[in-house]
Amino acid sequence: MDDAGQKLKRARERLNLRYRDVEEASLRIAERHKNEEFIIALSRLSDIENKGTVPTIYRLYSLCAIYRLNLSDVLRWYGVDPGALSGDSAAIQLAETHLVTAPNDGDVEVRLPLALDPGFDIRKTVYVSRMIQRWGKVPLSLLDNLDIQNHRYGFIGSEDWTMYPLIPPNSFVLIDDSKRKIVNSGWTSEFDRPIYFLEHRQGYICGWCSLNENQLVLQPHPASLCSPQVWIYPDQIEVIGQVTGVAMFLDQAKRRRGQI
Repeated sequence: MDDAGQKLKRARERLNLRYRDVEEASLRIAERHKNEEFIIALSRLSDIENKGTVPTIYRLYSLCAIYRLNLSDVLRWYGVDPGALSGDSAAIQLAETHLVTAPNDGDVEVRLPLALDPGFDIRKTVYVSRMIQRWGKVPLSLLDNLDIQNHRYGFIGSEDWTMYPLIPPNSFVLIDDSKRKIVNSGWTSEFDRPIYFLEHRQGYICGWCSLNENQLVLQPHPASLCSPQVWIYPDQIEVIGQVTGVAMFLDQAKRRRGQI
């Protein structure tokens, strides 16, 4: 933490700012936000720079604003990497199905394959790990193919078997929130029947739906051994959108058999 304080000190000195200058600037920030937590007193700034005192989130914000520093970079100085947020979230399994929100910070980076074997043919099944020649970090904002603005992403909880085996637990789903109208007919098999991602008072759920006036019936996959659920629509449940893509693991059957 001492190193982070020294980096902040060097940033201040590069701008020829005195302690008093920083305090006065923080007072203006506090006035703008009507919150005294943004104020950095002289003694506190000295402790941050020289004694390894960790600033509060408000004071850290003020320092970044005054010194023209990137907040994500300064967080990394203190050992907090915003780029690891998604990975840490994924490492913690939640039993309930939930929405996955993308970070708003354009500086967040993810590790992706930067170079593939020239012989890679997208039409053929391949062992991708052996086709990757080089990995690297890429800003999340550059991943235009994720289409974050026009789609939402959900994660099927580790105990949510509603659409198994089509969508096993621990699967990521791509949600098109422009397709929110329940369709009662028009498909020829279970594979082209629309699957919806919905929000109710207790959380989220994913499944086939039928709508009869104001009664919405969620129909689970027959192999899931789950029971249909009925809600009053739209008072008790909301359609987030239609599932248009799935990323899943293929080892769920063994785990399910162990529970039965």
